[in-house]
Amino acid sequence: MIRYQLRCGAGHEFEGWFPGSAAFERQAAGGLLSCPHCGAPDVTRALMAPAVHTGMPARQAEATATPATPMPAPTPPGHAPQAMPDTMLALLQKIRETVETHCDDVGDGFAEEALGMHRGEREARGIYGSMTEEEHAELDEAGVEIHAIPWVRRADS
Repeated sequence: MIRYQLRCGAGHEFEGWFPGSAAFERQAAGGLLSCPHCGAPDVTRALMAPAVHTGMPARQAEATATPATPMPAPTPPGHAPQAMPDTMLALLQKIRETVETHCDDVGDGFAEEALGMHRGEREARGIYGSMTEEEHAELDEAGVEIHAIPWVRRADS
Protein backbone atom coordinates (compact mmCIF):
# COMPACT_ATOMS: atom_id res chain seq x y z
CA MET A 1 0.00 0.00 0.00
CA ILE A 2 1.14 3.54 -0.79
CA ARG A 3 0.15 6.54 1.30
CA TYR A 4 -0.19 9.75 -0.70
CA GLN A 5 -0.66 13.26 0.60
CA LEU A 6 -3.52 14.63 -1.53
CA ARG A 7 -4.84 18.13 -2.20
CA CYS A 8 -8.12 19.36 -3.70
CA GLY A 9 -8.59 22.44 -5.86
CA ALA A 10 -9.72 24.40 -2.78
CA GLY A 11 -6.37 23.70 -1.08
CA HIS A 12 -7.50 21.14 1.51
CA GLU A 13 -4.86 18.50 2.20
CA PHE A 14 -5.58 14.94 3.31
CA GLU A 15 -4.08 11.50 2.93
CA GLY A 16 -5.17 8.56 0.85
CA TRP A 17 -4.01 4.93 0.69
CA PHE A 18 -3.76 3.09 -2.62
CA PRO A 19 -2.51 -0.38 -3.70
CA GLY A 20 -0.10 1.35 -6.08
CA SER A 21 0.46 4.51 -8.12
CA ALA A 22 -1.53 3.07 -11.05
CA ALA A 23 -4.57 2.65 -8.77
CA PHE A 24 -4.38 6.32 -7.77
CA GLU A 25 -4.09 7.39 -11.42
CA ARG A 26 -7.08 5.21 -12.45
CA GLN A 27 -9.28 6.53 -9.64
CA ALA A 28 -8.29 10.15 -10.26
CA ALA A 29 -8.88 9.83 -14.04
CA GLY A 30 -12.24 8.13 -13.43
CA GLY A 31 -13.46 10.92 -11.13
CA LEU A 32 -13.70 8.51 -8.19
CA LEU A 33 -11.81 10.71 -5.74
CA SER A 34 -13.23 13.64 -3.81
CA CYS A 35 -12.09 15.87 -0.97
CA PRO A 36 -13.40 14.71 2.43
CA HIS A 37 -13.47 18.35 3.60
CA CYS A 38 -15.47 20.02 0.82
CA GLY A 39 -16.41 17.27 -1.66
CA ALA A 40 -14.41 18.81 -4.53
CA PRO A 41 -13.69 16.21 -7.25
CA ASP A 42 -10.37 17.74 -8.43
CA VAL A 43 -7.87 15.77 -6.32
CA THR A 44 -4.13 15.66 -7.04
CA ARG A 45 -1.07 14.39 -5.24
CA ALA A 46 0.60 16.95 -2.99
CA LEU A 47 4.30 17.25 -2.31
CA MET A 48 5.29 14.84 0.45
CA ALA A 49 8.29 14.83 2.75
CA PRO A 50 10.13 11.51 2.78
CA ALA A 51 9.96 9.38 5.90
CA VAL A 52 13.23 9.72 7.80
CA HIS A 53 14.07 7.15 10.45
CA THR A 54 16.09 8.62 13.31
CA GLY A 55 17.00 5.35 14.93
CA MET A 56 14.95 6.29 18.00
CA PRO A 57 13.39 3.19 19.55
CA ALA A 58 9.65 2.91 18.89
CA ARG A 59 8.72 3.16 22.59
CA GLN A 60 10.73 6.36 23.02
CA ALA A 61 9.15 7.83 19.86
CA GLU A 62 5.68 7.05 21.22
CA ALA A 63 6.52 8.69 24.56
CA THR A 64 7.69 11.90 22.88
CA ALA A 65 4.90 12.09 20.30
CA THR A 66 2.38 14.89 20.50
CA PRO A 67 -0.94 13.55 21.87
CA ALA A 68 -3.88 13.48 19.48
CA THR A 69 -6.54 16.14 19.83
CA PRO A 70 -9.61 14.55 21.45
CA MET A 71 -12.93 14.62 19.63
CA PRO A 72 -15.47 17.03 21.16
CA ALA A 73 -18.15 15.47 23.32
CA PRO A 74 -21.64 15.19 21.80
CA THR A 75 -23.92 18.16 22.38
CA PRO A 76 -26.32 17.46 25.25
CA PRO A 77 -30.04 17.88 24.49
CA GLY A 78 -31.23 21.46 24.92
CA HIS A 79 -27.82 22.98 24.18
CA ALA A 80 -26.64 24.78 21.04
CA PRO A 81 -25.01 22.35 18.58
CA GLN A 82 -21.40 22.77 17.51
CA ALA A 83 -20.55 23.41 13.88
CA MET A 84 -20.67 20.31 11.68
CA PRO A 85 -17.16 19.07 10.78
CA ASP A 86 -16.25 19.65 7.12
CA THR A 87 -15.75 15.93 6.51
CA MET A 88 -19.25 15.12 7.75
CA LEU A 89 -20.75 17.93 5.69
CA ALA A 90 -18.94 16.66 2.56
CA LEU A 91 -20.26 13.12 3.11
CA LEU A 92 -23.83 14.33 3.65
CA GLN A 93 -23.55 16.47 0.51
CA LYS A 94 -22.42 13.39 -1.42
CA ILE A 95 -25.41 11.43 -0.05
CA ARG A 96 -27.76 14.25 -1.08
CA GLU A 97 -26.27 14.33 -4.60
CA THR A 98 -26.71 10.55 -4.93
CA VAL A 99 -30.31 10.63 -3.67
CA GLU A 100 -31.25 13.50 -6.00
CA THR A 101 -29.60 11.75 -8.96
CA HIS A 102 -31.10 8.28 -8.46
CA CYS A 103 -34.44 8.85 -6.70
CA ASP A 104 -37.69 10.66 -7.44
CA ASP A 105 -38.66 13.76 -5.43
CA VAL A 106 -42.28 13.22 -4.41
CA GLY A 107 -42.39 16.26 -2.11
CA ASP A 108 -45.23 16.32 0.44
CA GLY A 109 -46.66 13.11 -1.07
CA PHE A 110 -43.83 11.00 0.38
CA ALA A 111 -45.92 9.10 2.94
CA GLU A 112 -48.70 8.30 0.48
CA GLU A 113 -46.21 7.16 -2.18
CA ALA A 114 -44.19 5.04 0.27
CA LEU A 115 -47.32 3.39 1.67
CA GLY A 116 -48.56 2.65 -1.86
CA MET A 117 -45.27 0.96 -2.76
CA HIS A 118 -45.29 -0.99 0.53
CA ARG A 119 -48.80 -2.31 -0.24
CA GLY A 120 -47.85 -3.17 -3.83
CA GLU A 121 -50.20 -0.56 -5.28
CA ARG A 122 -47.32 1.35 -6.90
CA GLU A 123 -44.09 0.28 -8.54
CA ALA A 124 -41.20 0.18 -6.07
CA ARG A 125 -38.51 2.80 -6.69
CA GLY A 126 -36.26 5.15 -4.76
CA ILE A 127 -38.11 8.24 -3.55
CA TYR A 128 -37.49 11.17 -1.26
CA GLY A 129 -39.64 13.96 0.12
CA SER A 130 -41.18 15.22 3.32
CA MET A 131 -43.87 14.09 5.73
CA THR A 132 -45.53 15.12 8.96
CA GLU A 133 -44.94 13.43 12.30
CA GLU A 134 -48.38 11.82 12.02
CA GLU A 135 -47.53 10.40 8.59
CA HIS A 136 -44.20 9.14 9.97
CA ALA A 137 -46.07 7.33 12.77
CA GLU A 138 -48.50 5.84 10.21
CA LEU A 139 -45.63 4.50 8.08
CA ASP A 140 -43.90 3.10 11.15
CA GLU A 141 -47.10 1.36 12.28
CA ALA A 142 -47.56 -0.13 8.79
CA GLY A 143 -43.98 -1.49 8.86
CA VAL A 144 -42.69 0.72 6.04
CA GLU A 145 -38.91 0.98 6.26
CA ILE A 146 -37.77 4.58 5.80
CA HIS A 147 -34.53 6.41 6.48
CA ALA A 148 -34.25 10.06 7.42
CA ILE A 149 -31.01 11.85 6.58
CA PRO A 150 -29.95 15.41 7.36
CA TRP A 151 -30.69 17.45 4.25
CA VAL A 152 -27.68 19.76 4.03
CA ARG A 153 -26.99 22.47 1.44
CA ARG A 154 -25.71 21.26 -1.92
CA ALA A 155 -21.95 21.05 -2.43
CA ASP A 156 -22.15 23.52 -5.33
CA SER A 157 -24.08 26.17 -3.39
